[in-house]
Amino acid sequence: MTEHDRIPVTVVGLGSMGSALAEAFIGAGHPTTVWNRTPSKGAPLVAKGAVQPPALDAAIAASPLVIACLTTYESTIEALEPAAGALEGRALVTLNSGSPAGAREMAAWALAHGARHLDGAIKNVPSAVGAEDTLLYYGGDGGVFDEFAPTLRVMGGDTVYLGPDPDLAALYEMAVGGTLLPALVGFFQGAAALQARGLTAASMVRFSVKWFEMINSVLPVFAEEIDRGDYSAPGSSVNLFLAGAAHDEELGREADLDMEWHKPFHELLRRAVDAGYGDHSVSALTEVLKKNSPASARSIQAVR
Repeated sequence: MTEHDRIPVTVVGLGSMGSALAEAFIGAGHPTTVWNRTPSKGAPLVAKGAVQPPALDAAIAASPLVIACLTTYESTIEALEPAAGALEGRALVTLNSGSPAGAREMAAWALAHGARHLDGAIKNVPSAVGAEDTLLYYGGDGGVFDEFAPTLRVMGGDTVYLGPDPDLAALYEMAVGGTLLPALVGFFQGAAALQARGLTAASMVRFSVKWFEMINSVLPVFAEEIDRGDYSAPGSSVNLFLAGAAHDEELGREADLDMEWHKPFHELLRRAVDAGYGDHSVSALTEVLKKNSPASARSIQAVR
């Protein structure tokens, strides 16, 4: 990247992720302006070369590219509203949590104030910002992505443009993120079960990693089954997963664990069986999750 290519960037929101983003831009040689409601959060970045104006409108005016990294779309609008006039003609990239509906509202707000809007999601932790394999994906104004792509890649080398719909990043974020909490709770349950036997949670990490690698290997197979709508050649059937429900209950009794969180999953498996998917691939649960699908209707009717 040449001196000419080092586009000025403003980062609004200096939590752990926002601070990591700003630090990456500073490290890459971009003139970096920062702003946070609590100015003291910007002090370490100023010490590294960032500029921190006292007023938000001045911070926005300092750069053609504004990165807003706050908690939600609502908090982003609330923070930017007092300086909304300064956004006109600038590229606004939002990196926060929220629903697709929230992303659409964010885009409409930005456009109403004359900003060119691109919404994104960071699929990693703050310490991974700037790494070649750190994934960020974006939806919205393709012109913004094309113009600032080299600058956006400072935040992560695996940078993807999903398309012009402003809610695509939020949609993928929620679609992908749905696996996180169940997977973590499963790990926490395993840790509790081991501790009940006087063993450490650390002793299972290597085995859990292998298990996640196995899951990773079968995701393309499941995705193909779902996209074809053909679940008739299972590697693992719904019935096989349902048979394991009794084992979950046994483990709970033996290790004195609260297993209530399993019940919705077991109920989903039973509904899939009622819909005729017992001997089909477990990926057929996708059809039961669709409220208006024939399979979901059959399973609900069977429960009634």
